[in-house]
Amino acid sequence: MPARILLADDDRSIRTVIGRALSQLGHHVRSTSNAEDLWTWVAKGDGDLVITDVVMPGESGLDLILRIKKARPNLPVIVMSAKTTFLTAIEANQRGAYEYLPKPFDLNELIQIVNQAVAEPKTSVAVNKHPVDSEDDLPLIGRSPAMQNVYRILARLTNTDLTVLISGESGTGKELFARTLHDYGKRQGAVFVPVNMAAIPRDLIESELFGHEKGAFTGAISRSVGRFQQANGGTLFLDEIGDMPLEAQTRLLRVLQEGEYTRVGGETPSRTNVRIISATHQNLQELIQDGLFRQDLFYRLNVVPLRLPPLRERIEDIPLLLRYFFKRAAQEGNSPKTLDISATEKLESYDWPGNVRELENLVRRITALYTEELISADIVETELSNGLEKPQNVVSHSKEGLTGSLNKHLKNYFLAHKGSLPATGLYERIIQEVERPLINQTLIATRGNQIKAAELLGINRNTLRKKIKLLDIQIPRGSR
Repeated sequence: MPARILLADDDRSIRTVIGRALSQLGHHVRSTSNAEDLWTWVAKGDGDLVITDVVMPGESGLDLILRIKKARPNLPVIVMSAKTTFLTAIEANQRGAYEYLPKPFDLNELIQIVNQAVAEPKTSVAVNKHPVDSEDDLPLIGRSPAMQNVYRILARLTNTDLTVLISGESGTGKELFARTLHDYGKRQGAVFVPVNMAAIPRDLIESELFGHEKGAFTGAISRSVGRFQQANGGTLFLDEIGDMPLEAQTRLLRVLQEGEYTRVGGETPSRTNVRIISATHQNLQELIQDGLFRQDLFYRLNVVPLRLPPLRERIEDIPLLLRYFFKRAAQEGNSPKTLDISATEKLESYDWPGNVRELENLVRRITALYTEELISADIVETELSNGLEKPQNVVSHSKEGLTGSLNKHLKNYFLAHKGSLPATGLYERIIQEVERPLINQTLIATRGNQIKAAELLGINRNTLRKKIKLLDIQIPRGSR
């Protein structure tokens, strides 16, 4: 359906290209290079749709959106910008823009958006007039093309409660993006609860997520609140969702389908009102093929997929990230540092297996270990060699022993709670988790012979039988 389109951009070539493309589709295009003309046309009631750049003589396109929305709430506004940051995307969205497009953009995509906006029923868009943080204080750094699409998706998601699955390599900042989505979203006044699925022992996951009733298992001396209840009204972030065991996946799927859960050992279901954001560095499609992840749960979690680019795909952002990390290091009491040109070039040519986290760690090492104010390429090369990330698939043969491994595992488990405490009854649950593999491996070694297994373990045969039943251990086939 032909429409009257108002186009404002101080770049004549852009106005010509857009105007010609839209005119060929039958639309009537009226263009200008400044905000004053655009506002005059809007105030007179002209136009069915506005396309405006952010930076123009006279007035910012972002400031103009608020005036347009106040005068004509139902008039859709498409915003363009060559200086794309998360701040620009968020402001455009919060001020009521129909769509935000970073330059350079695909002309066919613009045409599709225009046709969609013209065809849709004219309804006013909610406008959030709360001020956004200054760019220096924003949590997301970067202006590369790889980040522009991420910003655009994030901005659109802030007005929804859609379930989001964030994928990306380790060190790309998945929790940071999840927290940003919460902090700038509809639930920003509520709690954000992160849960690292990889750090929680298998037997503790259901109690951790859903809580448990008093007496639900040995050591459950009181009712415990789970993460779903803690996050009620807010956002529950399930990090490393690919490490969730299948039995817990089944329970989570039921919660997502029915909108309610039951505490471990309980009978009365509780309604849940949380936004689910999950994340993984693994390929969930491959896990599905291997039978390690439920396909139906994947579809429930993957309502909106958000891929975070690795640092090697956004090299243009390295100078900005360096400036941010060095500034933060100086604020923490370290002496100010800058990099010479050759050092920056060295960093831009590096592959960054550890992504942004590796870059941040590099800055921390440099600020702590070197007194030089100007950092050379030799220093950068030395520290890159010292801080090489271990490949994901390399197995570390630790000599620390079982006690050391357990201590490290438990330390990570407590750290994963971000300052809060796990559910009560922890002692009994941890003991059971250690007992299960111990008894299971002993039965495998004795080919299911319970008499030999009890003797090897140094416990009574009846005690072993009770443990097998309590821990639901399957006797190996061919037992004697």
